[in-house]
Amino acid sequence: MTDTTTPAPADIRAFRTENPTMRERDIASQLHISEAALVAAGVGISATRIDSSALKLLERVAELGEVMALSRNESAVHEKIGVYENITVGPHASIVLGENIDLRIFPNRWAHAFAVSKKDGDQERLSLQYFDKAGNAVHKIHLRPNSNVEAYHAIIRDLKHEDQSQEFVADLTQSSTDESGEVTRDELREHWSKLTDTHEFFGMLRKLKIGRRAALRTVGDDYAWQLDNTATAQMMHASVKAGLPIMCFVANNGIVQIHSGPIFSVQPMGPWINVLDPTFHLHLRRDHIAETWAVRKPTRDGHVTSLEAFNADGEMIIQFFGKRKEGNDERDDWRLIMENLPRSGTSVAA
Repeated sequence: MTDTTTPAPADIRAFRTENPTMRERDIASQLHISEAALVAAGVGISATRIDSSALKLLERVAELGEVMALSRNESAVHEKIGVYENITVGPHASIVLGENIDLRIFPNRWAHAFAVSKKDGDQERLSLQYFDKAGNAVHKIHLRPNSNVEAYHAIIRDLKHEDQSQEFVADLTQSSTDESGEVTRDELREHWSKLTDTHEFFGMLRKLKIGRRAALRTVGDDYAWQLDNTATAQMMHASVKAGLPIMCFVANNGIVQIHSGPIFSVQPMGPWINVLDPTFHLHLRRDHIAETWAVRKPTRDGHVTSLEAFNADGEMIIQFFGKRKEGNDERDDWRLIMENLPRSGTSVAA
């Protein structure tokens, strides 16, 4: 299709049939539609609209057993295989704190949901897919060979939405955060120095009305220093070599998905760098990284250091910490890796 007119559901399905190997996100991009519109075009054929409530999902999701949880943004895809367990539900934020699946969920951002069946040769791949108001993917749950398929179909029956239309209308209005506050470096450093927990950081930024990247650029290099954009891949390789357990956070506006533990297989492929481990897959677009920062935050257990990568719009793509237990200081081997990563402007070997 050569124009930007929104295609009809039948046209979307026809394009998809003509391009069977093309990824869903690439099809949506080429057709100038959201991924949710692509899925909606298959309602009644390959998809069923279901209630989009994250809270209703969390009441039932453990019934599925072992699944693959997928959360992503434009530049990073985070996949974890495991079960949903240790679930705490709240209207503004919910938590899944399982051994493998570790999520922070913001239910008011979940607006559309579908149960999807996709043919892959002789196999049928089943999933539950959740989207925000604009039609961007928030979270997906893919069934595995050991998943409870009967529970999956029971969830669909119980959560089936009365609206089973194939049309999708995106709501592109966005809530804006005021980041126009005029904060002096001294004021920012005063608040920063009084942090006692990493979870207080976001609240500090909101209170001071300053964006995250602006804060890093302002605070001073004892708290934040810019790294070369090869640093993320170098950190991953160094962590594998050291057998170092790390924490990897990928977020969008409706969820944060976390991996905690060592990584073993780091493989570049084109613009991507990938972790391909038995229960954890990460796919990161290195060419989307515009700035990389090492960030030091005080806590009651001593300071902790994160690696944070941002895109050209100043949005954080991915964040890493060294894994540590609450009440313990940061690991020396993680600090050593972070402090020896190449800084921005230094010469880096190809």
